[in-house]
Amino acid sequence: MRDLILLSLFAGITVMALRRPWIGILGWTWLSIMNPHQLSWNLRSLPVAAVIGGATLIGLFATKDKRDFSQSRESITLMLFMLWMCITLPFSMIFDDSFELWKRVMKIDFMILVALTLLHTKRHVILLAWVLVISIGFFGVKGGAFTIATGGSYRVWGPESTYIEGNNEVALAIVMVIPLMRFLQMQIQAKWGRTAMTVCMVLMVASALGSHSRGALLAIGAMALVMWWRGKNKFATAVGMVVVAGVLLSLMPAEWWERMNTIKTYQHDDSALGRINAWWMAWNLAKANFFGGGFMVWMPQIFAIYAPDPLDVHAAHSIYFMVLGEQGFVGLILFVALFAMTWGTAGYLHRQGARQPETKWLAELGGMLQVCLAGYAVGGAFLSLSYWDLPYNLMILAVAGRRWLDRKEWLKEKPEPLVTLPAWLSNRFRKKARPEVMR
Repeated sequence: MRDLILLSLFAGITVMALRRPWIGILGWTWLSIMNPHQLSWNLRSLPVAAVIGGATLIGLFATKDKRDFSQSRESITLMLFMLWMCITLPFSMIFDDSFELWKRVMKIDFMILVALTLLHTKRHVILLAWVLVISIGFFGVKGGAFTIATGGSYRVWGPESTYIEGNNEVALAIVMVIPLMRFLQMQIQAKWGRTAMTVCMVLMVASALGSHSRGALLAIGAMALVMWWRGKNKFATAVGMVVVAGVLLSLMPAEWWERMNTIKTYQHDDSALGRINAWWMAWNLAKANFFGGGFMVWMPQIFAIYAPDPLDVHAAHSIYFMVLGEQGFVGLILFVALFAMTWGTAGYLHRQGARQPETKWLAELGGMLQVCLAGYAVGGAFLSLSYWDLPYNLMILAVAGRRWLDRKEWLKEKPEPLVTLPAWLSNRFRKKARPEVMR
């Protein structure tokens, strides 16, 4: 039954993508972030993402819907980063493995550019936020309930055969999505909907803690600090955060506290020392090779040349050192510049969007995007998620929001209710409320 439901959804998205390619890009994002076909029995090997992506590209050139081919500083920087990865590819130290990952990264980045062309309305931005929240929230809410039920005795893991399969990776994804949940909560009018979102956010925090990821703990701290700073009622926000943290941390077992305490004593932790060894390897490799080593340089034969300890082979465990080792200093500069620009655009939305009621939602979006990026910047320092889609989708939200704001689109678009809940669910509660209003 699960396979039939998913197959029907994939088929429906494919057909709609031909006429409404923005639906196709949302469907492709859902597949890329959540990987729902990995939860099925018989659909794992089907090229569903390729089919939906192909239908979206056909719709891109066949549709009569509005498309926005204008370029932003973020999209130009992303294209330069893609071009640089194409330049460095022939210089890869392990070409075959590097070429396979290069193809995957190019597909992801190309679809990000397609999304920037197709998503340009307020409705598109809100729906993309919902897709990201649902895609990661499915695992986060479930993992939070599991953590509370088991007292944190077991680790929360991500879906198999995906970028976020590991406990560290899924924890960072969860942390990054919590602020988007808060943004959507601020758009929901129904009290029960806002309450439900609060429960989901608490479960997401519990899931991140339940992953036993030290990087996630640091990311939560950075995220909470920025969220508190962006909040209006700082005292109430601080009290709420302290209460939630106290309750959740009290559930964590002794082994969780022992693992977190190794943050202070990293000099005696083999995992931490292995990461530092990998970072020095990336630094030495980039200094010796202007074009970097290409994708997949985290191999024994390369550690034997550039690492202080050639026998301690580790993955990068850092978005910064991963790009440095693979793409060199030029690649790292482009990568950091891309997200620094996104941070700046989010800040622009936060400031300018607050000036009038019609754009207040953009002020809320910009503030929460900065919270997401703070979590990524801190948590990503200890995780290898440099090329994963989610951070680049945050860029899409920021760029699309700024376009909408700068062009005064609220004066042009037909007024329509925010799509924050499924239509059938909204109608159901609206119908139930009518008799009470009439009384």
